Amino acid sequence: MQEFKTLFEEIGGTEAIEKLVEAFYPRVYADPILSPLFEGDMEEIKRKQRMFLTQFLGGPPLYSQEFGPPAMKQRHMPFEITPQRAERWLNCMKEAFNEAGLDKNPASSLFYDRLIQVAAIMVNSH
Repeated sequence: MQEFKTLFEEIGGTEAIEKLVEAFYPRVYADPILSPLFEGDMEEIKRKQRMFLTQFLGGPPLYSQEFGPPAMKQRHMPFEITPQRAERWLNCMKEAFNEAGLDKNPASSLFYDRLIQVAAIMVNSH
């Protein structure tokens, strides 16, 4: 009988998430369209993102244990998320995937497809 692996395990677990988050946030903070959305301590934002992505991909529910249900759309409502910002966020994520080496992992395409869906859901203004 074959053991089922979560997407979290398939992409490389904690190490892969760490590399992705470390590659992603410098891009976001450097982007003039996105950076106004990411005010505050980058280390704390990265910590929350690691927790969220771990849970999002089927790993331990770290985010929910500390903050309750993710409810990401609701948590992002105070921020103006336009289609352009969603696209730029995805572009930063795609570049981070490449830098972190996730582009070479077959499971990462499913992960990225899920992020495309999340980006579309987050749009709350035009």
